[in-house]
Amino acid sequence: MMVFAFYLFALCAIAGGLFTVISRNPVHSVLWLILAFLSSAGLFVLLGAEFVAMLLVIVYVGAVAVLFLFVVMMLDVDFAELKAEMAKYLPLALLIGVVILMQLGMAYGAWQASDVAGGQLANPAPEGTTNTAALGLILYDRYFLLFQLSGLILLVAMIGAIVLTLRHRTDIKRQDVLAQMYRDPAKALELRDVKPGQGL
Repeated sequence: MMVFAFYLFALCAIAGGLFTVISRNPVHSVLWLILAFLSSAGLFVLLGAEFVAMLLVIVYVGAVAVLFLFVVMMLDVDFAELKAEMAKYLPLALLIGVVILMQLGMAYGAWQASDVAGGQLANPAPEGTTNTAALGLILYDRYFLLFQLSGLILLVAMIGAIVLTLRHRTDIKRQDVLAQMYRDPAKALELRDVKPGQGL
């Protein structure tokens, strides 16, 4: 059952990543990306890293992927025009992809597993600590600065998404807070003596 679940999650992750890239509709691409995230979370559960799996679901699926989805749906971007421009760079992209695949093949061919790797995979957390506690020690002790830097990068990405979706349209009446604060009450109100039976 574990082997079947591994191959199922692995195939779903690969299919989700592939269709994220080749899908014509950007909304469908984000949905395929969510499938890839969920499949990766399932692989983490099989590895015994439940905390990382829940983080992947909560942070990436619940926040980042939904943010991508809203940005894609709210931006008025002509994706047909963008894809037409991307078609010019397709040969260069294919060449770069072939080079990357060759590099990965060379690295995987020269890969040699360490003698202690099996024991570390069987028991990744130190003795006496849980998986979550060991992860916390690594993030907040050994790699504290890199962890804070990644948080800043996510903050910049969030601000960039807000700036991209914030558009000032001329046909929409917006609230001017300063004009409301500095208005003169004597000029803002006008009293009229309306006679009975007459309109304004």
